[in-house]
Amino acid sequence: MSKLSSTGEQTADAPTPEDAFHESATLEGRDKEPPHGSGEGGPVLAADGTPLKRSLQRALRREKLRALGLIAPLLIFVLVTFIAPIADMLFRSVENQIVSDTLPETTATLQSWDSAGDDLPPEAVFEALYYDLFLASEAKRHTRLGTRLNYEETGLSSLFRSTGRSLDDYGELFQDVLEDHDEIWESAGFWYEMMGTTGDEPGQPELIEAQRDRLEALTGERQTGEIGFVPAAAIGEVLPRTADAYAAFAAYAALEDGDTVAEEEPWEAVFAALASDLRRDGAAEAIAGYDGDGAEELQAALEQAVPEFPETTYREFFLEEDEDWGSLDAWGTIQAYSPSFTPGYFLNAVDLELTADGVSAKPEGQQIYVLLFQRTLFMSLVIMGSCVLLGYPVAYLLSNLPMRVSNLLMILVLLPFWTSLLVRTSAWKVLLQQQGVINDILVWLGLVADDARLVMINNQFGTIVAMTHILLPFMILPLYSVMKTIPPSYVRAAKSLGATPWTSFWRVYFPQSIPGIGAGCILVFILAIGYYITPELVGGTTGTFISNRIAYHISSSLNWGLAAALGTILLAVVLILYWVYDKIVGIDNVSLG
Repeated sequence: MSKLSSTGEQTADAPTPEDAFHESATLEGRDKEPPHGSGEGGPVLAADGTPLKRSLQRALRREKLRALGLIAPLLIFVLVTFIAPIADMLFRSVENQIVSDTLPETTATLQSWDSAGDDLPPEAVFEALYYDLFLASEAKRHTRLGTRLNYEETGLSSLFRSTGRSLDDYGELFQDVLEDHDEIWESAGFWYEMMGTTGDEPGQPELIEAQRDRLEALTGERQTGEIGFVPAAAIGEVLPRTADAYAAFAAYAALEDGDTVAEEEPWEAVFAALASDLRRDGAAEAIAGYDGDGAEELQAALEQAVPEFPETTYREFFLEEDEDWGSLDAWGTIQAYSPSFTPGYFLNAVDLELTADGVSAKPEGQQIYVLLFQRTLFMSLVIMGSCVLLGYPVAYLLSNLPMRVSNLLMILVLLPFWTSLLVRTSAWKVLLQQQGVINDILVWLGLVADDARLVMINNQFGTIVAMTHILLPFMILPLYSVMKTIPPSYVRAAKSLGATPWTSFWRVYFPQSIPGIGAGCILVFILAIGYYITPELVGGTTGTFISNRIAYHISSSLNWGLAAALGTILLAVVLILYWVYDKIVGIDNVSLG
């Protein structure tokens, strides 16, 4: 196939495997093999006797695999260092599994509670909270849950921490009564035999597996070791809460502590569970019909110990430990953040909050993120404009000077790249502070009174000046590379036709430099919008960016979900602005020379 070149000459395209493939397909479609097997008009064959179309398909497949092999290292690098972190950030911005993993029974029971009413959750919710929180405190995970909920309701962190230290007290109330009546309740072996299967007795292995899965969700690690205990089905029917609590104890003792279940005395929570089972309606009939291990001890406990049990409930225990458990806001927060995924982080990122009553605006004194986003966009645009105004004349000068001089001056442009970012930022602190060099010069010249020195640091002005200096080379280099490709004869031709120097520049030279301006603006703006070191050092309270809050939540407050939501919104803003720029200016007009 031939085509016309830019000079008007006819040239021939080099044949490619794709061309041969399409040509063979055309020939085969035109020359079908005769039905009686004659050799005339059959498919085109390759040198090895195979149909040419099939041979070319194999060749094309090998070429594609070879090309894929060449780019595979780069593709894997991009996936690992760029795509995977962004995907993880997007997931963290909505992930909220810590609440349901730490309090699975509580969150399930709490769903039927009406948060809009004036009553606290029912006794069943407090009971579920006790056993969920007891296991979490043994695994040292209740403080993490408190930290997570404290992001939404201040005070919940200390509430969970303090309550976790006193959960043993409730179980000891019943443990002491049982052990005073019969020392057999102190025996780890007795508990193991009563709660476990013996011989061919039916068991409940699913109860242990459920506790294994629960520990995995709670600790983040899958334990595959043997527990050495299977709950008995018969005792599970008589003492359902006790069977569940003992299974949790057995799984934790064997998998996390590495102990032998038969040699360890149960947790205080197991005694609290036993007291609940003994006091529930129908307990007497159930125990009377039970003839397994521990039947006599259970009957004696029912008759002698239960009457001496303290008349306290789970709700009363929690309210005595901390009156904040009587707060409807606290319970509403737990209910609102029970699902595994939540929009709460994104709502917080735009100064809203998810409450028991729905989405509402945060108090006026806590609305900071929308302001920070606006400030970040405004200051990034100002920095970009400053770089254009300062960088364009420099790039124009460098591109029109003799090569020897322009190369020497280019070293001065590149010199900031060889200086530490912290050093450059610290230098601006020295220059801009009220007792700094610039203020001293202004006072010496008499332009500023000594008692009215300018405040040029720890504000937006200081951030704009320092970041303009840091990002200016990123504007100059794309402009210079594009301007070097503009033939100077175009401007001379315009002047020879009667155009003034300004007209020749504005009508001829400037339009050809727009691709460099576009490239420099995109580069500077994207770099500026994500900077946080320089604004942190020279921005004070009015010159910081949203990236400073993201860094704070990642390194200090450890609220990674909110940091991920802020980062996701920032990424979305950049992509939207990029799309708008493409629609208005056209990304094809951007050039690096």
